[in-house]
Amino acid sequence: MPPTATVAAGAVCISSTAVLMRLAATSASITAFGRCLFALPVLGVLAWLERRPGHGSGHGSGRRQGAPPMPSRRRWLARLAGVVLAADLIVWDHAIAEIGAGLGTVVGNLEVLIISVLAWVILGERPRRSLVLASPVMLAGLVLVGGLADGEGSQTYGADPGLGVLYGIGVAVLYAVYILMLRQATSPPGWSAETASRVAVAAPLFEATAGATAGSVVLGLALGDFHHGPTWAALGWLALLALTSQVIGWLLITVAMPRLAAGMIGALLLIQPAGSVALSYLFLGERPSPLQLAGVVLMLAGVVIAVSGRAPAVPYERRRTRIIRHASASSTGSSAKSP
Repeated sequence: MPPTATVAAGAVCISSTAVLMRLAATSASITAFGRCLFALPVLGVLAWLERRPGHGSGHGSGRRQGAPPMPSRRRWLARLAGVVLAADLIVWDHAIAEIGAGLGTVVGNLEVLIISVLAWVILGERPRRSLVLASPVMLAGLVLVGGLADGEGSQTYGADPGLGVLYGIGVAVLYAVYILMLRQATSPPGWSAETASRVAVAAPLFEATAGATAGSVVLGLALGDFHHGPTWAALGWLALLALTSQVIGWLLITVAMPRLAAGMIGALLLIQPAGSVALSYLFLGERPSPLQLAGVVLMLAGVVIAVSGRAPAVPYERRRTRIIRHASASSTGSSAKSP
């Protein structure tokens, strides 16, 4: 799949996250802990499988080598990103409690602009022109979906929408930091013909999930939010949450992270709040106003604008492209060999 389509599919999977968190009806720390704990065994098996040698999918009958083990520095970076994810999930749960699953997801997706700014300042990735043009459209959509343009007497969600918005801003900042840290953990600073075809995908997500599992316990105990275990029904919702969001959804997103600019990743993840609003409407009875539905349309239009332009070249991606083209030209007409 093209990287943009891969991230879009992952965003569709994680769009159910807020609804499943609400249906689990547990404390914020238990929800974060359960989501990550149930995902660990599956991700551990996938990380083990991707390191095993297997049959190549290219020409001839050659076998490909498994992905190399992650360097220690990248493993710890992924684990630290997981701790940030744990904080993000806990704050997000509080935002959902205050303003609902749909709007709680939408406000948190202000991270698209935060990611672009941080990637520009820290990583030197200038935002593509199409993303700059799409930003006002995205902001207008976020304002409408957030209900900020609705007049008095219109439908509102939550016991304290103002507090929910503050929580949502915190979610946006933490989410942006998590995405950038995980992207750095999955993107080696230098590419070779070997690493270009054998980059670990499940391993960094496993490390991040392990960090999030430990982080949710520590933060839950520190906040006094780590209460008694959930009921059997809640366990089922948390297991479904782990498989759809933490495993399938984030595997798809992690696969494409090294091949996309950070700002583009954030733009594509705007699909998540639109899907969350729709699912919240269907399963939780949240009824957005016409202006909020117009905001969803604007957000999706912003995604289309953002992905329509050409991404600025990143230095190591240019090197990787030349390596892949050279390797492809060298192997034309001959059997594929192990890298």
